[in-house]
Amino acid sequence: MDEQGTPRPIRRLLIANRGEIARRITRTAREMGIATIAVYAEPDREAPFVAEADVAVPLAGSASSETYLDIGRMVEAARLAGADAVHPGYGFLAENAAFAQACVDAGLVFVGPPPAAIRAMGSKVEAKRLMRGAGVPVLPHVEASGLTETQLVHAAGQEGFPLLVKASAGGGGKGMHIVRDARELVEAVRSGEREALSAFGDGAVFLERYLERARHIEVQVFADHHGNVCHLFERECSVQRRHQKVIEESPSPVVDPDLRERMAAAAVAAARAIGYTNAGTVEFLYWNGEFFFLEMNTRLQVEHPVTEAVTGLDLVRLQLLVARGERLPFYEGEVTQEGHAIEARLYAEDPAAGFLPSTGTLLRYGHAAVPGVRVDDGVVAGYEVSAYFDPMLAKLIVHAPTREEAAARLAAALSGMRIHGVRTNRDLLVRVLRHPEFLAGEVDTELIERHPELLEPLVDAQTRRVYAVAAALAGERERRATARVLRTIPSGWRNVRSQLHQTALEAEGERIRVAYAFDRAGTELRLDGESHELRIVAANPERMAFELDGLRHTLDVHHAGDVYYVNGPAGQVDFRELPRFAETDELEAAGSCTAPVPGLVVAVRVQEGERVSKGQKLAVLEAMKMELPVEAPHDGVVVRVAVSAGEQVAAGQVLVMLDGQPAGDGQADS
Repeated sequence: MDEQGTPRPIRRLLIANRGEIARRITRTAREMGIATIAVYAEPDREAPFVAEADVAVPLAGSASSETYLDIGRMVEAARLAGADAVHPGYGFLAENAAFAQACVDAGLVFVGPPPAAIRAMGSKVEAKRLMRGAGVPVLPHVEASGLTETQLVHAAGQEGFPLLVKASAGGGGKGMHIVRDARELVEAVRSGEREALSAFGDGAVFLERYLERARHIEVQVFADHHGNVCHLFERECSVQRRHQKVIEESPSPVVDPDLRERMAAAAVAAARAIGYTNAGTVEFLYWNGEFFFLEMNTRLQVEHPVTEAVTGLDLVRLQLLVARGERLPFYEGEVTQEGHAIEARLYAEDPAAGFLPSTGTLLRYGHAAVPGVRVDDGVVAGYEVSAYFDPMLAKLIVHAPTREEAAARLAAALSGMRIHGVRTNRDLLVRVLRHPEFLAGEVDTELIERHPELLEPLVDAQTRRVYAVAAALAGERERRATARVLRTIPSGWRNVRSQLHQTALEAEGERIRVAYAFDRAGTELRLDGESHELRIVAANPERMAFELDGLRHTLDVHHAGDVYYVNGPAGQVDFRELPRFAETDELEAAGSCTAPVPGLVVAVRVQEGERVSKGQKLAVLEAMKMELPVEAPHDGVVVRVAVSAGEQVAAGQVLVMLDGQPAGDGQADS
């Protein structure tokens, strides 16, 4: 709808985003008969969202700042492709008032709220003032950017610890840090400013009282151009890592009818206060029976599918209808919810290593055959997961009659996925969904931090040994098949018949030695020197069925490079095959501190000749819109600084070298 209130048709829609949300919007647009236009940075050239659009416009470059965040290039792409409307998805430009205004100025329909509403909520600090005036409860805050170290410490002392550093211009956990005492304050603020500037183009941050064990609950709102403002119930988003949501659900297990009515009324009041239209989300912190305004996301949310599941509505379709100037097909109170929906976000990251992003090629990517599971993803097998963009691979959504059934079904769907080539948070998600506190509805934003056992591998050590047998035997079958084709000496052949064939495998820091022999007398198997009964039922390089000590197992195996990916009912294990004639397959220079992922060096904290302590920050990298500290593995003296701030580095590249080995017996920490 234009500024005069005249309905505007939408025939060609440019999607100013990437990945799974671009595919999601394309799906609904196609159902409505609307042609779609994709834009893509160079690393996304072969991405599914590009292939699925009707037209695609390249954005020369790789980094988000020069491609997906460039307003001028987006508007020019819309002009070039003949678009009459732009959908920003979420993130990136979705909450940028300047982008919304640029679209309007170019004669394009912006599928979202008016620029003034985005501007009103674009600054969390300004949003707090507006909400307080609208009667919505808010937490006090202190604006931190521009303050000296002394001023920061004084302001924090007045507010009281613990505090939360937050970016004023955006969300998603970017720029957010918990500060528990004054010693951490200045570094947390400066780090938050850098992250916010990188992610949102605005480095302003503020301090807010951190509520221990609070719950994160948000209300979906919708408004059209005809004065109809309504809510579509709440979503619980308390399960988070690094202050970013990983599991969301609707309805919230803690919200009763009275609380739902009060929260919904506050959310609708917030939307009315700024003249809001289209889809939006009002987020609250719930603590000790009270709720406080957190922020308003003036866009579609990542977790919108759970609302779609319990209401039966297509929120993207509603967005497009409202953008065209049509009325919402319902009024406040007419929409009902049914059943329970849970969404899990699958990220390419390593939870056990502090949630470091994981990059590489998805050698295999497949979903388990679990009924009633919706998968919104942006990747396929062969996709290259780069360090340029957010590490989310997919969202899995389940809708079931009860919360318990939804959690069980979602856990089964996740554990049955085939994801080979990158580390993911899949095991963490499954453990959370099966955890007693989650199942009891007793969740809060610190659940994962409070339970470090959630970071442990899903497959336990005993089962991992069974999986190792499958990997070793699959390798033997693969070598045997290769020998048959090449007419060479078959696998398992030995000059000394009594000598077993050995395979050394490593997974989750544990080494397992599998020794076996196939003779007329039968099959002999030893695991780390212990004998076991083994009978092979059916075997090929990709699927092993065998009986081990009287129990039958059927496992899938995928071999790529020196890694065997083994999938079974308990989950997935990635085994690295070690060299047969070496005690170890990697010799690192003593004291080398390397980059854990490809990234940009944003800070170097030490100088050559400086004495450092174990755990001290040596450098800070930025990758996938997060800052990652590189810490000293032991006490020592810096003998070489190999990089400088502003330098792009590859994974494994040496950043800093320390002298010698850690003090003690001369052995590195295990």
